[in-house]
Amino acid sequence: MTQRHERISMNRALEETRLRGLHWRVWWLSAMGVFLDGFDLFVIGVALPLIAREFVPNPFITGLIGASAVLGSVLGGFLGGCFTDRYGRKSLYLVDLGFFIVFGLLSAASWDVWSLILFRFLLGVGVGVDYPICASYVSEFMPSRIRGKMLIGAFSFQAVGMLSGAVAGVIILHLFPDSGAWRWMLGAGVVPAVIVLVMRTTVPESPRWLIDKGEFKKAGEIIARIVPELRDRVDAIVADTRARSRQAQKTVMGYGHLLKKQYLRRTILAVVPWFLMDIATYGIGLFTPTILAIITYDNETNFILKDLAATRGAAYLDIFLIIGFLLNIWLVDRWGRIRLQILGFGGMALGLLILSAATGTAGDGRASLYLVIPGFVLFNLLMNMGPNATTFILPAELFPTSMRASVHGIATSAAKLGAALGIFLLPILKADAGIPVTLLVVAAAAVLGLIVTALFRINTTGRSLEDINPGDVR
Repeated sequence: MTQRHERISMNRALEETRLRGLHWRVWWLSAMGVFLDGFDLFVIGVALPLIAREFVPNPFITGLIGASAVLGSVLGGFLGGCFTDRYGRKSLYLVDLGFFIVFGLLSAASWDVWSLILFRFLLGVGVGVDYPICASYVSEFMPSRIRGKMLIGAFSFQAVGMLSGAVAGVIILHLFPDSGAWRWMLGAGVVPAVIVLVMRTTVPESPRWLIDKGEFKKAGEIIARIVPELRDRVDAIVADTRARSRQAQKTVMGYGHLLKKQYLRRTILAVVPWFLMDIATYGIGLFTPTILAIITYDNETNFILKDLAATRGAAYLDIFLIIGFLLNIWLVDRWGRIRLQILGFGGMALGLLILSAATGTAGDGRASLYLVIPGFVLFNLLMNMGPNATTFILPAELFPTSMRASVHGIATSAAKLGAALGIFLLPILKADAGIPVTLLVVAAAAVLGLIVTALFRINTTGRSLEDINPGDVR
């Protein structure tokens, strides 16, 4: 950004700068929080059959083990969003990883199913807290022209985490080919979490949050680090932004505002599609190895070999999750969030219909693969090219700074509630009605997500946060 003599505000300085080292550090450390969520999601899916062999839980308890971390993230998302708006982005940025580390280790050391469920729930609280913090951090630091790409780039690390979890599962099963290998799997994510926690201590508070709280001098110091060519003008920018803040008519908003006419459309668009999408994402993602084992490895009698083969197959399919995110990064600021979300929900539904048809050929490995591979590829590719990415972006863009993390936390909680329903209820539905019906129910949720997105669409692509939310100080 070149020197200018015209008046420029702090937020405008953030919008017009080029990317620098601090931007990339904030982005990468936020992305690694999402990575840990993806890693844990897939590792527990690989570990569940081994846990079931050691503790022999009934189907209800098995579902509860799988859903416990996600249920914890429902609470974590809500509390994390609220506390992040109140106490700042950075303080919660550290606390959430502390939860992940402590309860990740305790999960690996669990002595029975109930201790495992408790520790997984508390680990999930940390995971849930991380979502609204990371989304707020990235959206508030990045220029509007590339905000979508940077948000999706960070969120795409969920797929990297899932693939890494699959690879870790395969390696651990090779090194420890017995039912106790699940303990190593659940503890494996602690190592990267410790590294990221230490590095997160080096990033500053969000200057937009400081501006919203009236901490103009502190915000100016951080902006001088982000835009060093404005360092000699920071005092004037601080004075100008303070004056604009006095002129702005700012209203302290509570959660009740989300249901009023001004914000209801935004609230529905931010919350409902993400809830529906996570029913499919977690329900299908967590049980991908199980589905593969039933459909394509049904004749394998050795338990460890069957779990290993299904995990390898799931790892190959997860590559298309990464490809989907790459396509979204390329298209999100070209086609827009809404178009990709609608297209993605449609592709997910079609992929699930193909998978449902594949269950009719279970036991015939070659015939099954002709349908299973295209079904999973289409589901994974279009999910991450569309709603799994865009539902993460929209809550971070649709609301003002004073409520951004809180609303993203509510949306996160709703999404994780959908995930918990998918993880907990789909195995029960599978046992009672079979895989074809289960997949059709999930496909119906994807179609409903498409309809809600089309009805309540709001365009945020390429617009500054202050243009989307005029109440924020410019």
